[in-house]
Amino acid sequence: MTNINWYPGHMTKSIRMMTQEAESADCCLYVLDARAPRSCINPDFEKLVANKPVIYILNKADLVPADKARKWVDALSGENRAALIMNCIKDSGNKLLTPVIMRLCKDKIEKYRSKGVKLSVKAMVMGVPNCGKSTLINNLARGAKTVTGNRAGVTRGKQWVRVGDYLEVMDTPGTLYPKLTDQVTARHLAYIGSIKDEVLDTTELALDFLSELRTIAPENIQIRYNTEFAETDLSTLEAIAAARGYLLKGREPDLLRAANALLDDFRKGKCGKIILEDC
Repeated sequence: MTNINWYPGHMTKSIRMMTQEAESADCCLYVLDARAPRSCINPDFEKLVANKPVIYILNKADLVPADKARKWVDALSGENRAALIMNCIKDSGNKLLTPVIMRLCKDKIEKYRSKGVKLSVKAMVMGVPNCGKSTLINNLARGAKTVTGNRAGVTRGKQWVRVGDYLEVMDTPGTLYPKLTDQVTARHLAYIGSIKDEVLDTTELALDFLSELRTIAPENIQIRYNTEFAETDLSTLEAIAAARGYLLKGREPDLLRAANALLDDFRKGKCGKIILEDC
């Protein structure tokens, strides 16, 4: 079983910066990967956002069963809190998200309006690496205002971006827990690409993923690779390698290539709709 403990030094500096910037923000947009919402939420951020309104965006929701995503929306919503299901690449953030921001910040907007001032709401965007923060901002801004990439650690500094007449958002670097003591959480973050693959044992991680998928959605392996779960996860990975023709000399299965393909397929939604965590 994979043991993961990855926390780059720059993240400590990033959290310090975010703590300072949070004081001037009116609300927080917390982007979660819908496939692992619980693992994406850092409990330390509650101290950072204090009593400010928080909107949880369940991004990549097209990759999970809709009924389970809705349960997470209900679980995350509450006083001064809201949650939305989104695909930040396709859905219109201006139609779905902006009205919710204005609703949660209504009291402050009206306070300034009573003084004859039209308040520009400032929303700080937070989340783990590769969850879609920059993609969300580009969605709101209708253009490539920030740097995006399908790998962990693309955004490294702060960027305030005006995305409307009365809305500014700040992109922040993706940050993780200082200590990933819960290895289930660590593995879920690794599956979705929030931890750099270079620090992982990809084959072991793929075996861990198969172990979970055996319970969550075993039929997805049959559909994607035309092979069923074998008695062991190692045998299953070998079957996937054989089905794809990933063979070494002597016709031995190329487990590393099969592992990379499996994780890549999951991250791109090619393994079907999968949610790793029920609420």
